[in-house]
Formats: sequence, C-alpha cells, structure tokens
Amino acid sequence: MKKTGPLYNIKMVSKETGLTPATLRAWERRYGIPNPVRSSGGQRLYSEEDISLLKWLVARKKEGMSISRAISLWKTREIHPSAEADVTKVSSEPDISSGENEQILENLHKVWSRACLTFNEEEANFAINKALEISTPELVCTQVIQKGLAAIGKGWYTGKVSVQQEHFASALATRHLNKLMESTPIPHDSDRILLICPPEEAHELVLLMLSFLLRRRSWNTTFLGANTPLEKLDSVIHSTMPKLVLSAAQTLPAAASLLKLAGTVNKQSVPFAFGGGIFNDIKGLSQRIPGFFIGRNLESAPRVIELLLMQHPYSSETQPLPSNYLNSLEGFKRHKGNIMNRINQILSFHSFPSFQLELANTHFIPGVIAALSLGDIHFLDYLKKWLDGLLKNYGLPSSLISQYYLAFQQAVQEQMDNKENPILEWLSVLKPVG
Repeated sequence: MKKTGPLYNIKMVSKETGLTPATLRAWERRYGIPNPVRSSGGQRLYSEEDISLLKWLVARKKEGMSISRAISLWKTREIHPSAEADVTKVSSEPDISSGENEQILENLHKVWSRACLTFNEEEANFAINKALEISTPELVCTQVIQKGLAAIGKGWYTGKVSVQQEHFASALATRHLNKLMESTPIPHDSDRILLICPPEEAHELVLLMLSFLLRRRSWNTTFLGANTPLEKLDSVIHSTMPKLVLSAAQTLPAAASLLKLAGTVNKQSVPFAFGGGIFNDIKGLSQRIPGFFIGRNLESAPRVIELLLMQHPYSSETQPLPSNYLNSLEGFKRHKGNIMNRINQILSFHSFPSFQLELANTHFIPGVIAALSLGDIHFLDYLKKWLDGLLKNYGLPSSLISQYYLAFQQAVQEQMDNKENPILEWLSVLKPVG
C-alpha cells in the first residue's frame, strides 16, 4: 500500500479510529500494521492510508472477525485486488476468503498428497508454491500440509500407504515448514515461547506448525524438536526464560511422557500448555495433565495461547498415583520382557503372523504402561479399538485378534501379582473381537 505524507500523531489517530495508543502499538509490533514513519524526535506519524486501513480493520472486528484474520484478509486484498469484493460477508472463523481459492487449496492438498505417495518432490513443491500464490502461509500450512499429512496417515492406518511413503511425506512437510519459518523474521523484542516434544513423541510436525503460526503472529518461538529428553531441561528453561512452555502428544505413551514434562516445567514456575490429537480422541485424558489444554483445533490454538498469556496463569501440581496403579506399573515394567516373551510363545501355537504380532506388541505394551502412568486403565478402551482396526486393516482375522488379548492376560497372570491389578481387571471384562 503506497502512503502519502504522514501527518498524524498517535493521539490524533486514536481519536479518529477509536483505538487506544496501546492497541495501535501492539498491532504494529505483532502484525507490522500499521507501519508509521518516525519523526526526527522518534514520534510515530501516520498517513491517511494508515487511518483508512485502521478504520477498515475496526469495521471487521465489529463484525466478529479476529484482528489476525482481518489483517490476513487485508494483505490478500493488496496482493489480489479481485479478492476485495464483499469483504463484509467473510466469516469470523479462520477460513479462506474466496470460495474459488478454497476449492483450489482443496485440490492442491490432494496434488501434494499424491506427489508424496509417488516420491515426487518437484510436484509437491509446485503444489506448495501454487498455494502460496493464492493464500496466506498460515492457510497453506493448515489447509494443504496438515490436511495432506492427515490423509496420508489415514492411508497408513488402512494399509494403503507404506511406512516409507509416510516417512517421505513427513520429511518433505518438515522441509516446507522450515522454509516458511526461515522467511518469517524472529521478533526479538517479543516474549519467548518454548515448544518441546516430550520423550516418546517422534511426531514433531504439529508443534513445528504451531511454532510457525505463533511466529507469524510476532511471537518469539524456540522449537526443540522431536523426542526431547528431560535431562538438563531445567537449564534450558533457565537460559531461555520462556513466558510459556508448549508441548503436544499424538499417542497415549506420548501423553504419559507429557505428564513427566509438565512436572519438570511446573517446578520452574513457568506456565505449561499442551495439545495434540490423542486428547481429541480420549475423553478425560487432558484432565490428567497439570497444565492448560489449548483445544482441539490447530488454527485456533494461537488465539487460545495469546488469551492464556494475558491471564498470567500458573499450572497445578501432578497428582500422585493410587497405590494399586503404582504397584502394577512397577511390576509390569519389571516383568515386561518376560511378559512379551510369554505372549510370543503362546501365540506361536496359533500360527499368529509375526508382522502383526510385532505390530500389536509395539502399540499395546507401551499403551498399558501409559494408561497405568496416567492413572486410568480405561484409556486402553480407545487404544484397543484403534489397534483392533489396524490389525484388521493389515489382514488379521478377528479370532486371532481376540487370541492376542487372551495371551496377554495369561502372560500377565503368570508373571505379576494378581491382587488389585488394574490390567487384569480390564482384561477380564473384554469381549471377543467381532
């Protein structure tokens, strides 16, 4: 937007637009809009175009639109003037301003997914670059990359996508996001938010996306990557002095690791917030983590985080486990190797396929440890349903799936104390897989 001579000081602009000087400075710092010039004495000076822009943003806010969404829409208008038509009908939700652009992004996320499945990096890059031509980086992140990864993940679950294809897509998505991060300046004068993947969490993309979305809103984010160990984390927090520590979990074992991470962070008197797909799937799981749940939607998470920071929150303490859970957890960990060997031995008499047996053990055994660590064995209800579907998708008949849980029950009975054992109580009421 070209500016004419800057004539108005911040007091006059505040009177003209109804916005307080504090709000004007905050928008300038966080979003780069407006962008006044400075007088020789350092005073902000605004132009007529600045005032017109601010009045337009105020009108959008009165309609219920968030300021970040309104600014994104304004920038889209500057790049694509045709997108200017009838802006008053745009929803306050973080959606795409043009139905045509929405359909294009939908098609591009499919193009990107197909390119990943054929290991075609050139075509995948084309899809991302095309999306960036018609939309904001935030929407490219959520509507193309995130949706594409979700489709590929569903394909893996149904047995239609290989591990190699899924890994290629994840690696390519990471490169896309890192490029977007590199093009977004680090706001050094802003409060820092530290993003940490807990131990046992190898899926870093959700937190990387969140780091990018927060950086776009002028937050100084530091992302530590996947599967971050807790050792020396105290010194990292001390040196970075974050305003907030953020984390996410996509699996039940990762949620149990999140519990340990929350305890470490809370001891440093730093607010802790978290999210992740597993909390959308298991009712009540978020209540087990001593921190602030940022919700079920990646797009709305930055706004939730900003509201949280305005409240100067303090996290609660980790609740101790009941004695029967603690004893079962220690016993299961101590005998885990023997239990797994016994399961394999029992199922060898049933011609249980080795690949599916490894798949079952890989997901269910850590899941049992996680459910015990989190203090609710019924969190396994979701994991069992998910695992049953996975094993069926990979060709295992229902009779053998039921046999797996019977073998698991027998192995636990042989290796552990059966008194007040939550694992055996849960296994004893299972019905055969239909």
